[in-house]
Amino acid sequence: MTTPTGSPQPAGLENLLHENRSFPPSPEFAAQANAQPSLYEEAAADRLGFWAEQARELVTWQTPFTQTLDWSDAPVARWFADGTLNAAYNAVDRHVEAGHGDRVALHFEGEPGDTRTVTYADLQREVSRAANALAALGVQKGDRVVIYLPMLVESVVAMLACARVGAAHSVVFGGFSADALRSRIADAEATLVITADGGYRRGAPSALKPAVDEALAGEGTESVKHVLVVRRTEQDTAWTEGRDVWWHEALEAADTYHEPVWVDAEHPLFILYTSGTTGKPKGILHTTGGYLTQTAYTHRNVFDLKPESDVYWCTADIGWITGHSYVVYGPLVNGATQVIYEGTPDTPHRGRWWELVQKYKVTILYTAPTAIRTCMKWGADIPGEFDLSSLRVLGSVGEPINPEAWMWYRRVIGGDRTPIVDTWWQTETGAIMISPLPGVTAAKPGSAQVPLPGIVADVVDDEAKPVPDGGGGYLVLSEPWPSMLRGIWGDLQRYKDTYWSRFPGLYFAGDGAKKDDDGDIWLLGRVDDVMNVSGHRLSTTEIESALVSHDIVAEAAVVGANDETTGQAVVAFVILRGEHADRASTPEGAAEVQAELRNHVGKEIGPIAKPKKVLVVPELPKTRSGKIMRRLLRDVAENRTVGDATTLADSSVMELISAGLATTKSSDD
Repeated sequence: MTTPTGSPQPAGLENLLHENRSFPPSPEFAAQANAQPSLYEEAAADRLGFWAEQARELVTWQTPFTQTLDWSDAPVARWFADGTLNAAYNAVDRHVEAGHGDRVALHFEGEPGDTRTVTYADLQREVSRAANALAALGVQKGDRVVIYLPMLVESVVAMLACARVGAAHSVVFGGFSADALRSRIADAEATLVITADGGYRRGAPSALKPAVDEALAGEGTESVKHVLVVRRTEQDTAWTEGRDVWWHEALEAADTYHEPVWVDAEHPLFILYTSGTTGKPKGILHTTGGYLTQTAYTHRNVFDLKPESDVYWCTADIGWITGHSYVVYGPLVNGATQVIYEGTPDTPHRGRWWELVQKYKVTILYTAPTAIRTCMKWGADIPGEFDLSSLRVLGSVGEPINPEAWMWYRRVIGGDRTPIVDTWWQTETGAIMISPLPGVTAAKPGSAQVPLPGIVADVVDDEAKPVPDGGGGYLVLSEPWPSMLRGIWGDLQRYKDTYWSRFPGLYFAGDGAKKDDDGDIWLLGRVDDVMNVSGHRLSTTEIESALVSHDIVAEAAVVGANDETTGQAVVAFVILRGEHADRASTPEGAAEVQAELRNHVGKEIGPIAKPKKVLVVPELPKTRSGKIMRRLLRDVAENRTVGDATTLADSSVMELISAGLATTKSSDD
């Protein structure tokens, strides 16, 4: 493919933004850190020996393993395959046996303000009861259980109870529709669904059980024998006698002792569905031994966890991989004390998160760039009302974090003193792969930087050759890792085609990246979101970062729209900060803002990246997990009928955008 002028298209992605700020750890933090520079040397000297040491140190085995990795059936890995263990025993019982039964495992905070404190001894009793209840309902080793719950203590207990009896759980996010739930139940051939009457969201009870009833009325769900229902909101709930069972009644009747079912290291622990491009959801399969090893290792070292003194809070929902790895398994395997919160960051007020940090003296906070940018939009005065001095490590997870949001996070939330760990990983990788180590790395705003000890990653061009420092391309993993997915449930060929066919022998999941002049890695978002403007392959992430670095912009989303002259044109959607929100309320004001922001991007990156249009909008279309639905924005940019918006957290957003655009003029200069 060539540009309109006939010159060849450049290989890889173009490296546009340059960031020179760097923040080394304080000498005091570095001295006490769990991870020291020697960790990189140990892993490089004997990678498999390093992982075997982590598995023995961090995980308790019923039968010790003798083989670390079997890669003979690549790309399906077998880690620690001849060892046996149980995930729930590792997350709960062994801490009680070690004398830590009185340590708080979970500080639960409900959205209405109800609270619950659960120790490891409490958790052991609850998980054992739940495991016995599952067994009484016929759930056996190897079965699949679908969990469709709000963010409750019972949600964690349900996951661990499945693991305890050797059943694979498949958590479906509570915001998903009945149809999405049905397709997942059918694909997993689940025998049990665990749900609730409802949960609280934005100050009101929101029903969940009706979606389960609707899903189970659809085809392909005949495998489900029972529905276990947690009573949370006490709203009226339709009931199918003989199928539906109250959670509290089932647990009251169950014994508090349950012997864990010991399983092979490669036994399925969970299936987590991600949206597939074909419309059929992809069931990402994770197994037990390698997954527990890498989640515990990364949680301990990336967050510098001290289980005796830290209070850890990951704001993710259990419906996503972050909730699996860094709410349930990693923290509990490490014996951490953590906060879980049912509600949204702005209910009952916009200081809710910071109120909880102050209340529980949270020391480690792990959240998403979307949430950070939302808090930026609300203003620094809100967190400023609370004492955040307990925080000592901050983490970022999800899409790449732009440098200005990173700086705001460090300054406003971290008091200009906390290390920030910007982590790259995916549902498929199971655990963190690329991240600073907080006591070792001089952190750069917006960069995940280097593969963790034991992980081998690189950025390659179209020919699978590593790009030089300063170049851009595709992020790949070239060696197997313990927490890697073992396939797509029921479809091994789709697994091979999706992740291993683009670059033979290399894992590629679709992310673009660049190396800076030091060789550090910067994520550029999905390759699907790369635009081809006059033969230049530009990353939406970098242009969004440039826009958000302007004082008036709170959030930005960039898409490529078809253009007769340039192939694609850059179209930017921006939300202005509160104090500047009225600037675009007239056509003249909107044109002025557009010119100002186009010039700003031209100055920060270069003329080629200047948006053809800058559209000021009141909100961006986001899923309940905070991901921006660029597909819908492309529909707007190309004047098409807007597609399916049912997965949005707020489906009225698209109407707001359409109404707001009536005042915005385009510019073609």
